[in-house]
Amino acid sequence: MREGDLVEIAVLNVNIDEGVSIHWHGVDVPNAEDGVSGVTQDAVLPGQRYTYRFKVHQSGTFWYHSHQASSRQVKRGLYGAFVILPRGSLPRTLDLAVVAHSFSGARTLGAHDGIDRRAAAPGTPVRLRVINSDSFSRRFVLSGTRFRVAAVDGTELNQPGLIEGKTLELAGGGRYDLTFTMPTRTVQLHWLGARAALALSPDGRGALPEADAGQKFDPADYGSPARTRFDASSDFDRAFMVKIEKRFGFLDGRFGRHWAVNGKLPPEFPTHIVSEGDVVKMTFVNDTDEDHPMHLHGHHMLVLTRDGEPVTGSPWWSDTLNVKPGERYEVAFRADNPGLWMDHCHNLGHAADGLVLHLAYEGVATPFMVGTRNRPE
Repeated sequence: MREGDLVEIAVLNVNIDEGVSIHWHGVDVPNAEDGVSGVTQDAVLPGQRYTYRFKVHQSGTFWYHSHQASSRQVKRGLYGAFVILPRGSLPRTLDLAVVAHSFSGARTLGAHDGIDRRAAAPGTPVRLRVINSDSFSRRFVLSGTRFRVAAVDGTELNQPGLIEGKTLELAGGGRYDLTFTMPTRTVQLHWLGARAALALSPDGRGALPEADAGQKFDPADYGSPARTRFDASSDFDRAFMVKIEKRFGFLDGRFGRHWAVNGKLPPEFPTHIVSEGDVVKMTFVNDTDEDHPMHLHGHHMLVLTRDGEPVTGSPWWSDTLNVKPGERYEVAFRADNPGLWMDHCHNLGHAADGLVLHLAYEGVATPFMVGTRNRPE
């Protein structure tokens, strides 16, 4: 599809007993089309059909997945790539969406758990849209050529420079677009620690380049600065803190050490209330020993600082920001998409265990409820 298109997608549940819904991850759709069971709709039960209809105002690399029992359904394969091309004609390019996913220990790139070999003529512009559909961070290496990280989470970077040999660590739910001109030798995208790889060569064969892990790519100092609608010096209308930790207590009748936010266990997590037009600053602090890829529905966050250090490269917009143990991020966004939105950890097992917050616009309510039928995580 292309930016500006009106999209209509019909979902028919043939035989998924617990129901299904479809979330358009990273696409800033109207709230009613967000596809979250119990928040924006009821789950679609077996034999039922549900139609999503929205206009796409972005271009870039996104994906879709079930948001009903998502910790189980996504793991089992209810997901796919969702690519929106820019308006107008495009130069002739080899454009490939490559989805990384783990099936019961088998790590795959697309439909392959081994090497997927393809032919690509030298001189061809190539864009690899790498999507991590797993709940955990995954590491990749693109070897055999210099390349650019052209986009993060569906948003183009400003003046990305050529890099080589960097390790690309992708958050659970995150995306990188990698661009290069096809050389006369083999180029390989390799999932570190797995057999899965994509190999491009002039004849579809050829020796594979070494896939050694190099220094980690860091979006915080990559590319060139550019003007944004707001930045770290802006006057913010709202400011919220999300400090993730673990506390002892009861969750669904189970005593244990559970995910907590700002010292509270669910369901006492804060709901962040905004008004349309607000410029909002949000601070994420990870006081645990696990990664938390924080995903805000319906909005993109401008990353301002990490551990107190400002972002110095291209503006870095993210919808799924990986907050590592001990890290602190400040981000900002404009409240320009009214509704009731999830803001949750995209390690879907963490979300199923309660690590879910909500962003709510003043005056907005929902008739849907989480319960027997609707179980978004």
